[in-house]
Amino acid sequence: MRRILAILLPALLLLTGCGAASSTDTASSSSTVSVPPAHAEALDSVKVTKGADGKAPTVDFAKPLKIASESIKVVSEGDGAKVADGQAMILRLAAFNADDGTALGDTYAEASGQSYVVDAKFQQQYPLIYATFVGAKVGSDIAYGVPGTPAVAGSTAAPAQPAAPAQLVVYHIESAKDVAKPLAKPEGDTVTPPDGLPTVKDDDKGVPQITIPATPASTTLVSQDLIKGKGPAVKATDTIVANYVGVTYKDGKTFDSSFDRGKTATFSLSGVIQGWTQGLTGKTVGSRVLLVIPKTLGYPTPTAGQPDGDLVFVVDILGIQ
Repeated sequence: MRRILAILLPALLLLTGCGAASSTDTASSSSTVSVPPAHAEALDSVKVTKGADGKAPTVDFAKPLKIASESIKVVSEGDGAKVADGQAMILRLAAFNADDGTALGDTYAEASGQSYVVDAKFQQQYPLIYATFVGAKVGSDIAYGVPGTPAVAGSTAAPAQPAAPAQLVVYHIESAKDVAKPLAKPEGDTVTPPDGLPTVKDDDKGVPQITIPATPASTTLVSQDLIKGKGPAVKATDTIVANYVGVTYKDGKTFDSSFDRGKTATFSLSGVIQGWTQGLTGKTVGSRVLLVIPKTLGYPTPTAGQPDGDLVFVVDILGIQ
């Protein structure tokens, strides 16, 4: 569902990357940010009725909803604490075709909502959304409208793009909490793994180098601490901050690395491959974890750009959002 929504919905949803973009980058002072008009009047007809647990709310609005520019409005105020700058919000959402009301998808049935940190970087990228969510109360429903786009003819440089209708997204602020600053690197007690597993050694830049043994990969998931952190345990629904390297077991070639990108990754454990969800749940912040993941828990039917076969990851768990 998240993959579908990321295609359909506005750029706010794309902050998650493989779960979310890192919020550790430095942004310039918030005093330089210009906030565009909210155009809240365009959303005056939007009414939200809470749904049953695990179900999206009922959203009524005048059709077609005329959205000429980015628009946002708090349509129902919650009774929780106000969201503060720097906090991590957990959001649920429901999306609609603004022209005819067709439901495009929602995240209410998922195990957890998506986490977004409303910090200086977020403010720089999404000033209107930041200005609306910061100060809004937990439990609030916020309507966000984006105008449609015309069809674009194809060319030798780019394929044709069909016209897209205006969209209405209703966000629900499920919770908000302060974010502990992520660790810079794993911290804890070194653990000696059993023989027969891939070995890991840092290079001179501190990047884990994985060596594959001559023995076949385990047919079951291996989740082995290399460093046992002393922070809180990770839950399957948590959003974590991590550094990682992934290689294919058959040849040891790296196919993905946050170290190579030069920034940590932030993602929800409910939205990644099963080997990550199962292998990292219960591990503690500060840990470095070696994962040997059978194909069935990785990418059973890989598509373009996805690795094939058994996988090996080294994951440094640096924080929880």
